[in-house]
Amino acid sequence: MVLAHTSKVVLGCVAFGIFWVLAVFPSVPFMPVGRTAGSLLGAMLMVLFRVISPEDAYAAIDLPIIGLLFGTMVVSIFLERADMFKYLGNLLQWKSRGPKDLLFRVCIVSAIASALFTNDTCCVVLTEFILKVARQNNLPPQPFLLALATSSNIGSAATPIGNPQNLVIAVESGISFGQFLLGVFPAMIVGVLTNAAILLCYFWRYLNVEPADQERGGVVSTGPEVVGDDEVTSHRFTPARMSHVSSINPDDFDCVSEPIIRSASVNGDHLRSRSVNSNANAADADMQFSIRSLRSSSMSHEMVEVSTLPVLIDGASSRKFTRTASQQRSVIIEDAPPSSPTDDEAAANQNGDKDKGELPEVVEKRWKVLVWKTAVYLITLGMLIALLMGLNMSWTAITAALVLLALDFTDAQACLEKVSYSLLIFFCGMFITVDGFNKTGIPNTMWELVEPYSRIDSARGVALLGLVILILSNVASNVPTVLLLGTRVAASAAAISPASERKAWLILAYVSTVAGNLTLLGSAANLIVCEQARRAQFFGYNLSFWSHLRFGVPSTIVVTAIGLLIVSSY
Repeated sequence: MVLAHTSKVVLGCVAFGIFWVLAVFPSVPFMPVGRTAGSLLGAMLMVLFRVISPEDAYAAIDLPIIGLLFGTMVVSIFLERADMFKYLGNLLQWKSRGPKDLLFRVCIVSAIASALFTNDTCCVVLTEFILKVARQNNLPPQPFLLALATSSNIGSAATPIGNPQNLVIAVESGISFGQFLLGVFPAMIVGVLTNAAILLCYFWRYLNVEPADQERGGVVSTGPEVVGDDEVTSHRFTPARMSHVSSINPDDFDCVSEPIIRSASVNGDHLRSRSVNSNANAADADMQFSIRSLRSSSMSHEMVEVSTLPVLIDGASSRKFTRTASQQRSVIIEDAPPSSPTDDEAAANQNGDKDKGELPEVVEKRWKVLVWKTAVYLITLGMLIALLMGLNMSWTAITAALVLLALDFTDAQACLEKVSYSLLIFFCGMFITVDGFNKTGIPNTMWELVEPYSRIDSARGVALLGLVILILSNVASNVPTVLLLGTRVAASAAAISPASERKAWLILAYVSTVAGNLTLLGSAANLIVCEQARRAQFFGYNLSFWSHLRFGVPSTIVVTAIGLLIVSSY
C-alpha cells in the first residue's frame, strides 16, 4: 500500500497525534479532557478531515470485541459482589511464613486472578488490601505493589479475557480459548516465577530483616495498625471511576470510646448505689449524653467500613456503637444480644421470644446468600468451560452476563451502572482513529521497512519483532499497537505457514502485554496500582515513576526474552 494524498497523510497524522497525546497523557494542561474524550476527538477529526468516510468509521467499530468487553465486565462485577476477591485477599495471609512467602503469594495470586478476571480488576480490588497487609507486618510497600502490578500484567497474557489487547487478538485471529491458553500459559508461568525471583533478589535485604531492624535501617512503617481480618472489606469494583475504600482511623475511634468511658467513670459511684432499674436509666442517660456530644463534633471523612465498640457499665446491658458510611458520620446505638440472663425475667423472656422469631429469617437469609454465591461461581465456571470448548467468546460472555443479571432477581440498573461505559466508548473511538491512520498508508510503509528482518522463521527475526512490539507498545500503548501491527504481522507469518501465523499472534499477545511492565505509564494496571496506593487513606504510598523504572526495565527484558523462547517454540 502506497502513501495516500499528502493532505490526507498530514491531516490523518494530526488526528492520530491528538488521540495519542490524550491517550498516553490524559491530563495535558492545554486539553485535560481524558482518554475517552480524546478517543472520540481523534475519531471525529478523522471523519471531518475526510481521512475516513462516516460509513467506514461505523464499520471500523468491532462489535464482537465490544460485546466481549461488556460481558467480562458484568461477570467481574458479580464475582466481586460474591466476595471472590475478598477470598483471594484472605488467601494471601493464610498461614503465611514471612515476607518472602507473602511476596511470592502476591505474585501467584495476582497472576492467576488477572488471567481469569482481567488485570485491571485485580489491581483495583487488591491494591489497598496488600497495602494494609504490608503495614500490619511493618514491611516496605514498594516490593508488594510492584509484585501486584507486574504479575497482574504477566498473568493476564495467558488468556484472551485477561486484558483488552488479548480480546482484540482473539477476535481478529480466530484462535480458540484453548489454543490461546496452551500457547501462552507456559510462558506466563515461567514469566511470573522469573519476575518473583527478580523481586526477591532486588528486595532481599528489605525482606530479610526483622521489623525492628527495618525501622533502624530507614524503612519506617508509617500509618496506624491494620484492622482485623473480619473488618477488612473488599473494594467495590467500578471500572468507570476507581473506587476507594477508607480504613478505620484510630483517632476517630477514640472519639467514640473516650466520652463513654469518661461518663461511666464519673457516674460510677452513683450507679453502684442504685437499683437495677435506676442503674439502667443512668446508663441510658450517660449514653445519650455521649451520643449528643459525638453528633456535635465535626466528622468530615467518609467511612465505608463499620466498627463496633461494646461498652459495659456496672452490670448494665451491653451496648454496641456502630459507625456507618455517610458524608457526615454519625453513631447509632444498637442493643447487643445479652450474653447472660438478666435479673429481669420478663425482659429476658421477651428478648428470647424475639430471638426465636428472628432466627429462621437469619438462617433463611444466609442460605439465600450462599445459594446466590454458588450460582455466580457455577455460571462463571460454565463460561470458562464454554470458552475452552471453542464457543464464540463474545456471545458466551454476554450470555453469562445476562444469566447472572436474570438470576439476581433485582433491578439490573444498579449493576449495569458499574460497567465502564467510558472504556467501551474509548474503544469505539480508538477503532475509528486507528483505521483512519491505517488509511494514510504510514503504518504499512513503516512495516515494509522492518518486515524482511522480522520474520519469525529465525531467532533473529523473532528477537527483532519482539523489540519492535516492546518499543511500540510503550510509545503508542499496547491496544493501538495490536490494532496497527496485528494483521501485518499475521500476513507476514502466513506466508511461511498457517502454524507460523498463529505463533505470530501469540507472540504479539505476550510481548505487548509484558511490555506494560517497562514503565509506570506502560499499562493501565500500573497506573491503577499507583493511584489506588497514593489515595489509600492512612495507608497511602507513592509509587514513583523512577522506582518502577529501576525494577521494570530489567524485569521486562528478562521476562520478555524467556517468554519469546517458549512461545516461539509452541
